[in-house]
Amino acid sequence: MALGTDRKQVDRKRAARARADRRPSLVRILWTSTIGKKTVMAVSGLIMLGYLVAHMLGNLKIFFGPAEFDGYAHWLRTMGEPVLHHEWALWIVRFVLVAAVVAHAVCAYQLSRRDLAARPTGYAHRRRRASYATRTMRWGGVILALFIVWHILDLTTGTVHSGGFQPGHPYQNVIDTFSTWYGNTVYLVAMLALGLHVRHGFWSAAQTLGVGSATRERVLRTTADLLALALTAGFVAVPVAVMTGVVS
Repeated sequence: MALGTDRKQVDRKRAARARADRRPSLVRILWTSTIGKKTVMAVSGLIMLGYLVAHMLGNLKIFFGPAEFDGYAHWLRTMGEPVLHHEWALWIVRFVLVAAVVAHAVCAYQLSRRDLAARPTGYAHRRRRASYATRTMRWGGVILALFIVWHILDLTTGTVHSGGFQPGHPYQNVIDTFSTWYGNTVYLVAMLALGLHVRHGFWSAAQTLGVGSATRERVLRTTADLLALALTAGFVAVPVAVMTGVVS
């Protein structure tokens, strides 16, 4: 009798271990769940937002002349020295940023597919969305993705640069880009899309991570509006300054 009981206990332990082995990990549960994907989008979006603020402030150095702007570009490649090797810190930033962009895009696509699968037939009456930014969120993401590729090929590698690309002379390279109608058009359209994307994205991230109260909701909405406005104005200021001759 005791032998039979021991065997049953052993079998139960084996079955429990087998169930535990089949149980998905916490990371997998979060990744496959809708709230998990929204959380990844929120965190990755905030990482990109931090980069955009820093990038905009760096761009505004162009108003202080070529020495200041080129010196800033040089510092980006030497920051972290002598602890880090030349450009290591810059590549770390790039790696984190690319990871955030990929995670953000993948989650956005998967959530979009889930949303379509949940309602395979269209609504009988089209519902009015909350704002223009909400209605154009997906297209805004596509526009920004295409712009990132163009921007890198233009001012980082010089592949599609309009003038004679000069490595190590970003001030003149920026002047060249914004001295063409198409360079200005691409940039201005992308920055308008960016403003709408940031406005809605920041608010969505706040909702995903927890707003908390009506007062905090109003503060976050105002913050989203101000961030979008400041980023759009800051980025647009550079091509406008070149077009008007303020920067030359």
